[in-house]
Amino acid sequence: MSSEGAFLRRRLPGDMTPVHLERLLWAVVGVALIADVLTTFVGLELGLAESNPAARGAIEGYGVAGMLGLKAFAIGVGLLCRPLLEQAYRPIVPAGLAVPWLAAALLNLYTISLVL
Repeated sequence: MSSEGAFLRRRLPGDMTPVHLERLLWAVVGVALIADVLTTFVGLELGLAESNPAARGAIEGYGVAGMLGLKAFAIGVGLLCRPLLEQAYRPIVPAGLAVPWLAAALLNLYTISLVL
């Protein structure tokens, strides 16, 4: 069984192409990154603790710059791996970044709401 040409038989809703979908998802990555960073630091200011050990170490050592450095590293890995995929499958890279960051921001919001 081969996946060659699979994207030609399955169309995205409307006039959405994989290229347009990828651009949209990169915008979502930006929103998710900002939401995660902001909610993380609001939570820390309220006395909550970072549960991710890597992020905790980066924040304790370098503050916001450390957190942004981790995010930049993750985006860099995604951008380096992106050319290895066929164009139709490239939207998975920003989706793989945006989904966990959005989930983290939502969890942060929930946890903050319990404290307020």
